[in-house]
Amino acid sequence: MNPIISLNNVYKSYGVKQVLKGINLSIYPGQVIGYIGPNGAGKSTTVKILCGLISDYEGEVVIDGINLKDDPIAVKAKIGYVPELAELYDVLTPAEFLGFMAELYNMPKEMATDRITRILSAFGLEANMHQRMDTFSKGMRQKVLITSGILHDPDIIILDEPLSGLDANSVIIVKDLISKMAKEGKTIFYCSHMMDVVEKVSDRIILINEGTVIADGSFEELQQQQGNQSLEKIFAHMTAKESLSDAADQLMHAFGK
Repeated sequence: MNPIISLNNVYKSYGVKQVLKGINLSIYPGQVIGYIGPNGAGKSTTVKILCGLISDYEGEVVIDGINLKDDPIAVKAKIGYVPELAELYDVLTPAEFLGFMAELYNMPKEMATDRITRILSAFGLEANMHQRMDTFSKGMRQKVLITSGILHDPDIIILDEPLSGLDANSVIIVKDLISKMAKEGKTIFYCSHMMDVVEKVSDRIILINEGTVIADGSFEELQQQQGNQSLEKIFAHMTAKESLSDAADQLMHAFGK
């Protein structure tokens, strides 16, 4: 099976600061990738490169056989992206915003309307379809954002903290959706700081730190390499420069305790 995503010796710098230091990855259809790392490790930069938002990188990125630099528009058509922050057009309704997104993907209007209605209904937003989004809670906005990312039925779905603001029932729906989409052969690239969720939904976990990949394998494989620990403890062991317990003690000392 050919990889659907390939990163070959990918480097990226901002001025004198090198953020990615030679990333090499091959990701295959149907995989749920948990892409994790501490703040500043290079996760967001990797995601922005994959989505075509950053073009001045070194190395090669190939998506479904297409070199990203050769045809970024064709690549973007294959990707659904749910960013961490729900930047929506607040004066629009979900129906209007998602209808606009469907037009960008050249979806037939009847198909788009039917799919928008079905997805929003599944998220419990059917009654809010024609309500301006400036009145929406964070969780409601997140549901609209997720809908916009999967609306055109993309082969690759990139999720950056997709559960932010969702209630417990909606979290269950999204986690189940990720599993079902992967079984259909879709590739899920999942970025999150919620280690317990990454541990449960991912069949492959890639840990990046200071611009390089320092671990790559299933959760079970990482446990075999690092000891029978939770992903949270494996993450802390591999990325923390000093004892996290000592850091917590220092915080308490700031209060004179």
